[in-house]
Amino acid sequence: MLKRLLSFFKSKPFIVGFLIFIQLAVILGLVLTLSEHFFAVYLFLLCLSVLMSIYILNKNDNPTYKMAWIIAIVALPIFGGLIYLLFGGQKVPKALRKRDHDSQEELSGIFAQEEDILHELEAHDPIAHKQANYIWKNADFPIYQHTRTTFFPIGEAKFEEMVKQLRKAKHYIFLEYFIIEEGVMWNTILDILIEKVREGVDVRVLYDDAGCISKLPDKYYLKLRSLGIKAKVFNPIEPRLAMQMNNRDHRKILVIDGVVGMTGGINLADEYINVRSRFGHWKDCSVMLEGAAVWNFTLMFLQFWNYDEKIKDNFLDYQIDPKEFESIENDGYVQPFSDSPTDDEHVGEYTHINMINGANRYVYIQTPYLVLDQEMKTSLILAAKNGIDVRIMVPHIPDKWYVFAVTQSNYRDLIESGVKIYEYTPGFVHAKTFVVDDKMAIVGTVNMDYRSYYLHYEDGVWFYRSKVVCDLKEDYLDTLSKCQRITMEDCKKVSWPRRLLQGVLNIFSPMM
Repeated sequence: MLKRLLSFFKSKPFIVGFLIFIQLAVILGLVLTLSEHFFAVYLFLLCLSVLMSIYILNKNDNPTYKMAWIIAIVALPIFGGLIYLLFGGQKVPKALRKRDHDSQEELSGIFAQEEDILHELEAHDPIAHKQANYIWKNADFPIYQHTRTTFFPIGEAKFEEMVKQLRKAKHYIFLEYFIIEEGVMWNTILDILIEKVREGVDVRVLYDDAGCISKLPDKYYLKLRSLGIKAKVFNPIEPRLAMQMNNRDHRKILVIDGVVGMTGGINLADEYINVRSRFGHWKDCSVMLEGAAVWNFTLMFLQFWNYDEKIKDNFLDYQIDPKEFESIENDGYVQPFSDSPTDDEHVGEYTHINMINGANRYVYIQTPYLVLDQEMKTSLILAAKNGIDVRIMVPHIPDKWYVFAVTQSNYRDLIESGVKIYEYTPGFVHAKTFVVDDKMAIVGTVNMDYRSYYLHYEDGVWFYRSKVVCDLKEDYLDTLSKCQRITMEDCKKVSWPRRLLQGVLNIFSPMM
């Protein structure tokens, strides 16, 4: 009976939120009903709020995140400390942190960096070497050569190639996506996966529960298993007060036989290939790797898959002799990486900041959300003031009005400093890309917002002197012709009530 109830709640996201609200109401009700001890309870909660404020101020955390909570506690002095204790005190639960640590330990010694590649890069370009060295030393993902790269400027192109590559699979197919939704895209892929299972291919699917909660039927993984596909749900949503619900698997990874890997902003749903229109034309992109660098993606997936397995995969069983890739002509340097919210190393944000700080001529950025902390905002403004051509492309038709309001609230300060802001007028930009000086680029899943930088599991690929860099730049400039540049005059036309709303939302943006 309990299982059926949980199944029902999980299929109704609003019910889940309602249950959490009820739990909070019960807590507050218990406090208020203790009328004979009202003063003692009042004093206790007030002291708790003061103590939480002192704790927040002294905590090693993002200043903007801390400021948002301090304001919330000041606005709600009685219950603010209690709310912080429930929702803000520890962004990543201990159990999740321990699980990640144990999983990372399993990878210890598996990854190895060819020192010759780093030395060669350092001699050629010290700035690029710093970025590659940062990712290797702090995220534990090495950089490679002998990798063929392909850039897909739109979801339709990625989907077409994805179908071709899936049909070629002989040993295994690993899919890890934030969103899967039944429709033309997923049903086409599913038909191929079923066919591959019949051929004896090891097919595994991992999807995020929050990303798919309104997209897939309840317990969809059981349907996939009945078809012979190994399937799992990451971090199942449960109707309880738990910050763990905030830590989502936002990655988009495809691995085929350890020789082909794909990532980017594109999920497995019809709006990503413009079969379905939700927010106008959907502009997104992806990359495909063939060769040595795919090993990083293979281990990323297996690390997640092994979390709750009693009999864990032996990573070395999936390793391909690097000599098999020596025939692939070098296409620059390629470094796939992943970011976790449990290690206190904000790899997604720091790689972005490194790109901005390493620019000599230009930085071109695409992001669906521009929800900036002070560090990122300062980096962008300083680069523009230093004479760097900083351009940021965002949607014109938003998917979340309140996040778009925060995005627009950042326009004025950036434009005043010389940053150029463009809105994609045909619809929604979902791509997450950086391209710098015709030399470096990042394509991945990392949005420029707090969730991607601090709460979600993310991935990306850093490229140096790869043809992806030039292809991305060419596509960016072509897309600019479909954009509206936002000017200071546009910012001044914003009404004061809307400006006030933007300001308030911006203060609390770390909590969104």
